[in-house]
Amino acid sequence: MPIQVIIGVILLILVSPFLIKFIKHKSLYPFMPFKYNFKRRRITFVKTLKLLKERNAKIIIETGTSRKGLKGTRGDGAFTIVFGKWAKEHGAKLHSVDISEASCEGSKKEVTKQGLDGVVTVHHDDSLEFLKTFNDPIDLLYLDSYDYSKTDKNIQLKSQEHHLKEFKIIENKLHDNTIVLIDDCGLPGGGKGKTVIEYMTNKNWKILINTYQVLLVRK
Repeated sequence: MPIQVIIGVILLILVSPFLIKFIKHKSLYPFMPFKYNFKRRRITFVKTLKLLKERNAKIIIETGTSRKGLKGTRGDGAFTIVFGKWAKEHGAKLHSVDISEASCEGSKKEVTKQGLDGVVTVHHDDSLEFLKTFNDPIDLLYLDSYDYSKTDKNIQLKSQEHHLKEFKIIENKLHDNTIVLIDDCGLPGGGKGKTVIEYMTNKNWKILINTYQVLLVRK
């Protein structure tokens, strides 16, 4: 066997693990540094960011804050920071609400670290109570609050019902160009969005992307 072929095979063996890792890496570069891997959320994040710009979005609501900041890009998507950065660059505001004081503190630290104070407001509150008092029209609603379980059907049902309640409370603040993104849908039992998606699709909403997250807009 020619020496060039042998060298080529050796190089292929050495490079393959790094090549596979590179292919599986799902970044939002150049919007976010390449080191951040968004994995199964990349496709919906990319589309949502595009829609936000096209629709000149100004008000973003998130239920369930990014408790781990940018350390959670692979696990929970770090929505608060990623879309907070978009809001800062486009003159928008993001409100993130969470019932857990510890989660709020973790999120606030990253918000400050990323220079997003004044753009992102993290509210320590029950999402249902917070949404009842929110009066501005909403351009993007991101539902990701009540923690879901892959095995406990009781928790699954409670999570699904909670997200439906969130949507119904704030429904009258959504307009023709509002974008709705729901996290953790590709899980056993239908994920967080099962019940609310069924409700929405019967109320003149359509699904744009249906993967681990579900992205919906008005028909």
